[in-house]
Amino acid sequence: MERTKMTTKTMVVGSLLTALVFVLQFMGAAIKFGTFSISPVLIPIVIGAVTCGKGMGAWLGFVFGGAVLASGDAAIFLQFSVVGTVLTVLLKGAGCGFAAGLVYELVCKTIKKPYFAAVAASLICPVVNTGIFLLGCKLFLMDAVAHLAGGGVDLGKFMIFVLVGANFLVEMAVNIIFAPAIVYIIKVVSKDKDR
Repeated sequence: MERTKMTTKTMVVGSLLTALVFVLQFMGAAIKFGTFSISPVLIPIVIGAVTCGKGMGAWLGFVFGGAVLASGDAAIFLQFSVVGTVLTVLLKGAGCGFAAGLVYELVCKTIKKPYFAAVAASLICPVVNTGIFLLGCKLFLMDAVAHLAGGGVDLGKFMIFVLVGANFLVEMAVNIIFAPAIVYIIKVVSKDKDR
């Protein structure tokens, strides 16, 4: 698949993954760990990033951010800062997709092992997603964090251990489990390219 221009195949793959991102985000809204929902939505973002490039990863992540806003997952933060919440949610989505594609490309160029590149992309995606969320909380949403934490709690520890702890670990585990499937998809796409 041509990674530098938009081919028909890229548009089809991108459209299917865009729809899948929406479906997984809204289905995942029903699975709650604490305040936040858990969904396997990062998987199609990684698949798009490694098969179609970092631009597609960024697009799928942006769509993920839009779906988070539409699903009501960010409602508590919107009460405190609409602009800060929207920026944080959209940037964390687009950033994690872009980073997954960038890491995949860099690892492939460096060691030429698509399996390791896909695993690295699968790992960096939730790290960047969570990191940008924490940064957005620190910059824009500390009033919301304080409200969620209640009184007498270290807000930094609350953010790490309560807001993102379980969510991050589940996202990381899901991506690690599904990394082999991502590699398989890459191999199928690569074989198809050679026809």
